[in-house]
Amino acid sequence: MSEKLPEAMNRIFGRKWVCKNCKTVMKADSVKVQAKKLICKGCQKKNFRPKKKEKKTIK
Repeated sequence: MSEKLPEAMNRIFGRKWVCKNCKTVMKADSVKVQAKKLICKGCQKKNFRPKKKEKKTIK
């Protein structure tokens, strides 16, 4: 299995954050997230985690 290009991986996972409460995905800089300035559009909370790489299952 070949690795994806770093540019593609950065585009898919680079600036995306997931709300820990309602699982809404948002784009933002890490500086805003660490400073608690990013607010979730769905639940109005400020707790986020980086988007994780999805696991592929073999069928």
